[in-house]
Amino acid sequence: MGLSKELYLGNLYAKRDWGHAKDYVEMQWKILQHKKPMDFVIATGKAYSIKEFINLACKILNIKNYWSGRGINEVCYEKIGKKKKIFIRIDKKYFRPLEVEYLKGDPSLAHKIFKFKPKYNFKSLVHEMIKMDMLEAQKK
Repeated sequence: MGLSKELYLGNLYAKRDWGHAKDYVEMQWKILQHKKPMDFVIATGKAYSIKEFINLACKILNIKNYWSGRGINEVCYEKIGKKKKIFIRIDKKYFRPLEVEYLKGDPSLAHKIFKFKPKYNFKSLVHEMIKMDMLEAQKK
């Protein structure tokens, strides 16, 4: 929407268990209703990288993107006709000092006891995040 020319990110390869707050709140409610105190993990059980998130977001937004370079020199280009422009760069200052490369929860106990399955998957979560960000950006 033209609010900035480039996006700066840290570790593109960190994997996270991306879940929707609505699913997590529903699961919390179910845990609070449970008669026996127990520890449960609220998660999707699936992990996706930051780069996978970006690629999906580009697909949803109909942005033709491609990556070039490695490590700190990796960049993402947007292809517009025959032209290309960099719109994502990597910056060391966005790397976490104690980066955890892979975070994925194991919700199997909660799924077993509560028969709970998340209503939102990764694609629907990214789609909703983009929709809300677009609405917010239009206000500016």
